[in-house]
Amino acid sequence: MGRLDGKVALVTGSDSGIGRGIAVTFAEEGADVVVTWHTDETGAEETRRRVEACGRRAVVTRLEVTDEASVAAAFDAAKPLGGVDILVNNAGLDGDSKPFAETTTEDFDAMIKTDLYGPFFCAREFVRRRAQGGKILNITSVHEATPAPEYTAYNAAKGGLLAWTRGLALELADKGMTVNAIAPGLTRTPPTRERIESEEGQKAIRENIPLRRPAEPREIGRLAVYLASDDGDYVTGQSFVIDGGLEANWGQGA
Repeated sequence: MGRLDGKVALVTGSDSGIGRGIAVTFAEEGADVVVTWHTDETGAEETRRRVEACGRRAVVTRLEVTDEASVAAAFDAAKPLGGVDILVNNAGLDGDSKPFAETTTEDFDAMIKTDLYGPFFCAREFVRRRAQGGKILNITSVHEATPAPEYTAYNAAKGGLLAWTRGLALELADKGMTVNAIAPGLTRTPPTRERIESEEGQKAIRENIPLRRPAEPREIGRLAVYLASDDGDYVTGQSFVIDGGLEANWGQGA
C-alpha cells in the first residue's frame, strides 16, 4: 500500500528537475499524476514514462501558469484520472543575477507573474473545484526568508509566496485543506547542473553546505509525499527548508 493510493496530483513544471522528482515519487506511492510542461514536451513525456513505469496513470498537458484559461484547461485534463486531490505549485523562473538598478519592469513582471501569480491561479482553480479536503504544496526556496543580492525580483516572489502560503492555510482550514511550502536549497536540476559540476561550484558547496552536496529531486519528492499524505494531515501553514544545512551555516565566521 502506498501513502498516496487513490490520489491524483497535478504537479506544475513536472517536465524535469524538482517537478519530475515529485511526480515520480508520488507515483511510487500510488498517485496518478497530471504532468505539465511549458517548453519541454519531450521532458514531460519522459516524466510520463517514469510515472507509468510505477504502474500509475499519467496525463500530459501544456500549461502556461500565468494564463487563467490555460490553468483551467490543465485541471480539465485531469478529469480522466478523476479530478485533482493534490496540487503542487512547482513551476517557476529562477531569474538571472542582475543589479537592482538594472532590473527592468519586464524582468520584475515576468518573475512575479510566474512565481506568484502562477500559484495563485492554480490554487484558486483547485479550491473552486473542491468542496472539501485536498493538499496544496508550494515550492518556494531558501530565499523565501534569506534573500540573495542581485536577485531582488526572485526574493520578492518567493517571500510573497511564503506569506501567501501561510495566509491561505488559515483561510482554507475550515474546508479541511492544508497548505504548506517546501523551500529547497541547491538542488541538482538542469539549470543548476553546470554550476554544480564546475570547480567553482564544487568549492562553494564544500564551503557553504554542511552536508557537502546538493539535494537530489527525489529527496524533495519524499518530503512532498509526507505533506501530501495522511501523515501530514495536521500540518498546515508551514514551510519546510531542505538545504543540507545551508541556512544554518550562513553567518558562521562573521
